[in-house]
Amino acid sequence: MTRPTIYNIPVCPFSQRLEILLTLKGLQNEIDFRVIDITQPRPEWLLRKTRGTPTLPVLETADGGIVKESLVIMQYLEDLHREQRVAQRDPYRRAVENMVTQMAGDFVTRGYGWLMNQDPARRDACRAEMLGQYAQLNDFLLAHASASPFLFENFGWAEAVFTPFFVRFEYLEYYEDFALPDEPRYARVAAWVAACLAHPAAQQVSREQVVKLYYDYAKGAGNGVLPPGRSKSSMAFEPDWRTRPWPPRNKYEHGATDSELGL
Repeated sequence: MTRPTIYNIPVCPFSQRLEILLTLKGLQNEIDFRVIDITQPRPEWLLRKTRGTPTLPVLETADGGIVKESLVIMQYLEDLHREQRVAQRDPYRRAVENMVTQMAGDFVTRGYGWLMNQDPARRDACRAEMLGQYAQLNDFLLAHASASPFLFENFGWAEAVFTPFFVRFEYLEYYEDFALPDEPRYARVAAWVAACLAHPAAQQVSREQVVKLYYDYAKGAGNGVLPPGRSKSSMAFEPDWRTRPWPPRNKYEHGATDSELGL
């Protein structure tokens, strides 16, 4: 019997959900993470394990079972390690966690859609859609949250679900000059975001790393696809992102070369 393994891609927010959950449980050293190069086709040995599914992360259990989808993997880990529960025990509170978790899908879709948008004429519409998502979260928190900055008293399940995307959406500040307006209708969600970003369990990825590695997404080329005129993905393992210059912020008027990106 071997240790459980999570197969993931670099700077993957869905994998960070699992890292945060394991950190909250004190189990971050009990599971191996194996990074898969997103710039290359999925290896055949991995596709055999997943029965052809290229989407990551995937958890391989100690006895060879395969569990897919980040929220499903989170629940599996929660059920497996019940002695260090992160999800709420009270049925109503757990239902509240599940309701806000259901809101994450549209939130993620809008954020990535705006990052990958290549039409300057759509920027205002994308901004309005993103603000609408934050406003919905703000309303939900006002209706259900505790007095702490988090959904309930402590950083928990809902925070593990959303925080990786609060981290990733810092690329919207960089590439789209986006910030939540200092207005009452965003005040509660702004406090939640700030508290989540600062929490010790959520420090696996930095703003600099996200901005540099996601440059190709900002040019409309996700999942290791190369933008026109480029020969190396911004998601490449080498050279290390720390040695690269910061990408140009104006994604609409200029496409950086490999050289400009330090690739």
